[in-house]
Formats: sequence, C-alpha cells, structure tokens
Amino acid sequence: MPEKINYQRRRFLATAAMTIATTQLGVFGSATAQSSKTKPAVLSTIKSGTNKSFGSLKQIDAGVLNVGYAEVGSANRRPVILLHGWPYDIHSYVDVAPLLASAGYRVIIPYLRGYGMTSFLSSETFRNGQQSAIAVDIIALMDALGIKKAILGGFDWGARTANIIAALWPERCQALVSVSGYLIGSPEANKMPLPPQAELEWWYQFYFATERGRIGYEKYRHDFNKLIWRLASPQWHFDDATFERSAASFNNPDHVSVVIHNYRWRLGLTEGEPQYDNLEKRLAQAPAIAIPTITLEGDANGAPHPDANSYAKKFSGRYSHRVIKGGVGHNLPQEAPREFAQAVIEVDDY
Repeated sequence: MPEKINYQRRRFLATAAMTIATTQLGVFGSATAQSSKTKPAVLSTIKSGTNKSFGSLKQIDAGVLNVGYAEVGSANRRPVILLHGWPYDIHSYVDVAPLLASAGYRVIIPYLRGYGMTSFLSSETFRNGQQSAIAVDIIALMDALGIKKAILGGFDWGARTANIIAALWPERCQALVSVSGYLIGSPEANKMPLPPQAELEWWYQFYFATERGRIGYEKYRHDFNKLIWRLASPQWHFDDATFERSAASFNNPDHVSVVIHNYRWRLGLTEGEPQYDNLEKRLAQAPAIAIPTITLEGDANGAPHPDANSYAKKFSGRYSHRVIKGGVGHNLPQEAPREFAQAVIEVDDY
C-alpha cells in the first residue's frame, strides 16, 4: 500500500479510536486555541491512576547512560517520546501511553538521568543536570533505538528538553507538545530578578543553592517532593499509592546530585561541562522553534510558569495553545491524560 494511503488510514484509525473512547466516557472541560485552524481537542472524563504500571521495563546503553524506559505499542509504528519533569517520573504518562498506543503509536517514556532505572555507565562521569546535557541524553537514546525522528512531548524538565531538541535538532523532531510552552533559558537570563511574588514561587531553588538545602533534600527528598506535588497541583487529589509509585524513582543514587546541580547551574552558581558550551551559547539566544507545536497549560498550575502570551512568538511554525480546565495542575499528563494524548494526535496532523 502506498505510504500516503497508509498514513491517511492510520490517521483515520487514530481519530476513530479516540472518538469511540470519548463517546463511551463522556465529555467535559474546554480548551482555548490561538490558531483558528487548529481542530478543537476532544476532552473526556478519565481519572488519573486508571492504569497502575507499565509492566516490564527495558534498558539500553545510550551515550553516557544506561537508560531505563517504558515502551508501549508496536515497534513499527510512528514513535512518540514522552519526557517527565522534576519531581516526577515515567508514571506521569501511565494513562497517556495506552491511549496513544491504541491510536497507532509506539510510545517511549525514559527515566531521565538521576531517576529510576537510569544510571551512568561510568562512576567518573560528572552528575550534570544542565539543560543541554539532558537533551543530548535523549538524542543518544534515539540513536540507540534507531529512531531518526519522533513526536516529542513533555512537561517541566521534560518540556524544556523537548524544546531544546526541537530548536537545535529540528530534523529529529516531527512535532511537539509542550506543557507551559517555551522553557529554554540560560544562567545569564536567570540573573534578572523577578517581582517578589514570583521569587517566592521559586523558593526551592534558593534552598538548593545552600549546603543546608542539599543535605535537606538528601534527607527529606520523599516528603520534600510530596510537598512539591501538592503545591504544584493544588486541586489534584492524588492518593499515597500514586505518589509512592513515582517516589521510588527518587531513590536513584544520582538523583540528589543531578537535581542540585540543575538548580545551581540555572542560577550561575556552578559550572556546566565544557563539551556543552557551544550548545548553551546557542540556547542563550532563545532560538525559535519552527516545527508544528501545541502548548498546553492547566488552569490550576501552582508551579512557576510563564504566561502563554510571553512565548507564543517563539513558535514560528504552525502553533496553537490550549488551557485545560477542571482544576488541572502542573503534572498535566497524569492529571489530564486524554487531553494530552489528544494533543499529540492532533499535532501529528499539522
């Protein structure tokens, strides 16, 4: 069958699968788009936690890491790579992945460096948390899996990582779904002080800047991260079992080092690694993203995040922005999995 017909058939089946599921579960919520050309998202009722696990996970050497990852869907389908943030893990996509797999995608969700089953291949490798290093990790994973191009989606650290790949390696990125929009930054840009209320929202990065903060996070990371979940998603009533599934990933021996370095590097309090200098220089210019993109925001995001109007022009290709309503917080894929999955399917059709 010709490739064009195959693609059209897959798109029809993907839309049909989501529509059938939506009809069965009912419709709620709303979305706002900045582009009138964008198809309205199909939003339906589905509670986070419907799926409890991914079953068996996989491991592969990629770059400086041995990466642990979940894979759902047939290997010959169009790949989607979903990236989690801090302090979360691959279970942010535990309900998204089967939706996308049923719509005809191969879904890959890796643990980032410092999380879960992902480990450094060498004890000598610096436990670097800077933004470009994490993006290079994902490019290395794609190479190891033989994936030339994928749809990328993410939130928090994951959104930033997906942004970077879309900006610096657009040939590797088919399309993008980014929660909270454009998150590429630089230590130089972060030197600019924010209004007091905004600085208050970043309280933890100042805590992490101190030795007391590093020791405190090492000692209390479980309770610390549970607090962040509550503050970042004040209307998400997750249960203890949901948190504990993700909390296990914070026991990674490199977790604290990577997290502390990430936040200290952002403020210019510690150095990155020289091999990433050229990438960081390019990122400091805040490069535009030209690939098709949908950005999402929850209407109850309690974490620091930019206003959508401040970054809309950074997406120079076909683009739309949506606010997902219903008390959705920072961990949008886990709190609103069907809306996130629908965005992936729609951006693939841009």
